[in-house]
Amino acid sequence: MHELLRRVADVDPDRVAVVTHDGSWTYAQLLEAAEHASSALAGLDGDAQGGRRLGVVDFEAADVVPLLAAASLVGAEVCLYPPVEPDEVEDLARRLDHEVLVTDRDDLDGAAATVLDVRDLLDGGTRRPSVAAVADGDARPHLVLTTGTTGAPRGVRHDWERLLRGVRRVGPAPEQRWLLAYGLHQFAGLQVLLHVLAAGATLVAPAPRRPREGLAAMRALGVTHASATPTYWRFLLAEARGDGLGLPPLEQVTMGGEAIPGPLLGDVHAAFPSASVSQVYAASEFGSTGSQRDDRPGLSTDVLDRGDDADVDLRIVDGELWIRSRTGMLGYHGDEPVDPDAWRPTGDLVEVVDDRILFRGRSSEVINVGGVKVHPLPIEERVGAVPGVDVARVFARPNPMTGSVVALEVVAAPGHDHDALKASLKAACADLPPAARPRSIRFVDDVATAGGKIVRRQQ
Repeated sequence: MHELLRRVADVDPDRVAVVTHDGSWTYAQLLEAAEHASSALAGLDGDAQGGRRLGVVDFEAADVVPLLAAASLVGAEVCLYPPVEPDEVEDLARRLDHEVLVTDRDDLDGAAATVLDVRDLLDGGTRRPSVAAVADGDARPHLVLTTGTTGAPRGVRHDWERLLRGVRRVGPAPEQRWLLAYGLHQFAGLQVLLHVLAAGATLVAPAPRRPREGLAAMRALGVTHASATPTYWRFLLAEARGDGLGLPPLEQVTMGGEAIPGPLLGDVHAAFPSASVSQVYAASEFGSTGSQRDDRPGLSTDVLDRGDDADVDLRIVDGELWIRSRTGMLGYHGDEPVDPDAWRPTGDLVEVVDDRILFRGRSSEVINVGGVKVHPLPIEERVGAVPGVDVARVFARPNPMTGSVVALEVVAAPGHDHDALKASLKAACADLPPAARPRSIRFVDDVATAGGKIVRRQQ
């Protein structure tokens, strides 16, 4: 990653790399910070369980980008933590064997790990001597945490050489300004960052990374390209409808991280008529399989059985998507390395309809109602189409008679009466099989999405 920063900084040092509502940073500035940090990281204890493996608790792109570049140069393994409370930081550090934490926060002094101030690494006083990069073929590790609504995140071991392989063919596009709607601790956020740096473009990184702030960044900071989850796009469109200020034109809209309802594709096209709309299928473990740009939900069956020479290949086994990826993870932290030629289940349940692979939900989210398996995704798509619903979550609620029943949480659009909306939701589900009909409907302000983020609607 360091090479991407240097390539642009050597040609056009004043080109803006990162911009927020608070300021902007050029490629040269980030490269200088990365040089300082690389010297500091190289001087840390190289013990495999010590200072060369770092947890980073910092969400400012202007800090994180040079830290990642420095780590990729000297072979230090960095893991970006999600925005969590101090006790959760301590738990992550313990489970991931991180004895050193780098942060801009002042509430982590009680952590068992050594806490370093990020500014001490990035500023470094006077310019330090350049540090030699790790030799070709040596490990350049990076650790990415999995996301999900249940279970503790796992550390997914990657190598920078594999991570960069997907952007080697990205051409210069300095005029592009990409919205960062994901966290950089997420694999999707890392993919956006690498694409931006490979193109010599600009990363627009509002904080916090919620739809409201993303919409404000689109309007004020000249965003031309944006990648986010379907849930994020749905909330962003709702925010725009709510304030009535309209939407700026975009050149590119990308969706991924969750199954994409067909109606949402139409809504996005209507909101951004001049934009190219694409769908991506990727995960922390296996990387990206490519993108679809034909405005239809799901994946083309062309992705199946690409052949033994393909870096990424997909197949369907008993209704579940399996993958073989030679560009994905090396393995999980604490586990043995994975076989790059081995097939692994993705956990995504799918169905082939004509020439499309349609997603039906996650195997872990199937609800067992008295022995009847209910997939929540089709129900979510149905209730999400009801006017007045900003976003909905279908999940299992324990029941002493049937084991589980279907429950529904809904974030309602402003100005909609809850009683009338509940009646509409019941009517929309009336023709579903009895086991699939929601037995409780609750209106909330917070919904845990399939991508593991919490979406909050601010009134």
